[in-house]
Amino acid sequence: MEAPAEAHYLSRTGGWITFPFIIATSVGLTLTFAGWQSNLIVYLIEEFEVESIDAAQISNLVNGAGSLIPVLAAIIADSFLGCFSTIWISSIISLLGTIFLALTATLDSLRPKPCDVDSTSCRPKPRVQYVVLYAAIILATLGSGGTRSTLSTMGADQLDKPKDQGIFFNWFFFFWYAASVVASTAIVYVEDNMSWKVGFFICVATNVLASVIFLIGSRFYTNSKPGGSPFTSLARVVVASIRKRKVPLPSTGEYFYHGWECHPVAPSKICRFLNRAAIKSEGDIKSDGCTAKPWRLCSVQEVEDFKSLIRIVPLWSSSFFLGTSIGVQASLTVLQALAMDRHVGPHFQIPAGSILVFVLISTAIFLALLDKFLFPAWKKLTGKSLTPLQRIGLGHVLNALGMGISALVESKRLKVAKSNNGDQGSNIVPMSVLWLVPQLAIVGIAEAFHYPGQVALYYQEFPTTLKNMSTAMISVLVGIAFYLATALIDVVRKTTTWLPGNINKGRLDNVYWVLVVGGVLNFGYYVACAWFYKYQHLKEVDHSCTPDDE
Repeated sequence: MEAPAEAHYLSRTGGWITFPFIIATSVGLTLTFAGWQSNLIVYLIEEFEVESIDAAQISNLVNGAGSLIPVLAAIIADSFLGCFSTIWISSIISLLGTIFLALTATLDSLRPKPCDVDSTSCRPKPRVQYVVLYAAIILATLGSGGTRSTLSTMGADQLDKPKDQGIFFNWFFFFWYAASVVASTAIVYVEDNMSWKVGFFICVATNVLASVIFLIGSRFYTNSKPGGSPFTSLARVVVASIRKRKVPLPSTGEYFYHGWECHPVAPSKICRFLNRAAIKSEGDIKSDGCTAKPWRLCSVQEVEDFKSLIRIVPLWSSSFFLGTSIGVQASLTVLQALAMDRHVGPHFQIPAGSILVFVLISTAIFLALLDKFLFPAWKKLTGKSLTPLQRIGLGHVLNALGMGISALVESKRLKVAKSNNGDQGSNIVPMSVLWLVPQLAIVGIAEAFHYPGQVALYYQEFPTTLKNMSTAMISVLVGIAFYLATALIDVVRKTTTWLPGNINKGRLDNVYWVLVVGGVLNFGYYVACAWFYKYQHLKEVDHSCTPDDE
């Protein structure tokens, strides 16, 4: 990564002078969200006596919302409020949620009192305690999601050159990963070993600091006015084609509306019913050539853009189960960690919520190895670069392998648990939590293949007018996958005895074997989709291409 050019700091509005404000804001808000979310399962179990599987389900819902909300925030920012207003409003919402969460850890009246299992004097738990808890989680998740995509967009908007924007994104995601690792280790350690109150108020402090820094930099920002969302143009194609569903398709291109295209082309024959959205009829066009009724007439280019999206949907859908297995493993691995020996040496214990940091670390390390060594070596050996589709396919295979390792490790853990069944009063299995590291590392390596591969595929295959949707497609995918993970766990709980409240008495290994079988079948579906897919932009297939190369 290159350092920002010093000369750009001379600019008064926009430019690199905004860089420290945007990055500091992102780091602060990432520390806030990851600081409480990484340890949410443990907090729900220990402080609110939520059943372990239910706590994992709540965590999946939060993760799903954390990926879907940025898409909604981007639409709101593009269409109505703009990035600046969306960010500061979202940061206030996040702050309110985090404060409420900290209060649940501070005030005894907002937490249920401990109650022994055999006690006859336990009082019913006040409903208001859970209302405050879930309101806090919802507000904090909404606020964090509202800033995640808009901050990166606003930061890139401050820079004019594509090269500078590329440098900005490199640094932005570097600091995002770094903040996530710090939150998942340092803040989680404070919550586990000092107090929940101190840990959550650290999250409050980072949120306040991030909001203040963002507002201090306001006089330096270049604020773009809302220009409309690409989702609007896609919706217009659907509405216009439905409204003109009875209009016969013409045989020549002169009856189609081309807008201001310099080189108009006839609409393609794929999904021909959508071509009706571009048929000109009386009253559709103004005297100056502009559309008089935008929800009744679209240009041929807008129709073709929508068709490009349809072409890639099968490939996109093949990653649903990929994300679902990752979501299931992420939530259940924390439960495994809680039931294992987490000591490393005589004085240090790994927080259960920090165990997933090994995924981030392995992804970051392997990304560096891929770019610097493995991809160049592959190109020297074969004379070709790995295509995005090949990278995604390797990610599918490695992810299924990671689920298989998870199943084997859990089988061993259950055997150790049964052999130590005589140890009364403790559900901790005398087996090191480090046994979980290999499966997490493999899943992290898989992510280093399939996640950048999907970004590259969507970016190169989407038309220019829909480039911003490439990241939105992945966010929606991840969000839906976490909700599917929640649904899958619910189905397993209702139809089997594999996931009881005490996982030492269940068959979590069978859940992982289901993910292996599903991963293999899903890989077959992916191969079929990739086999029939034809690249729309062959010149950009090389993985080393970036927007700067165009």
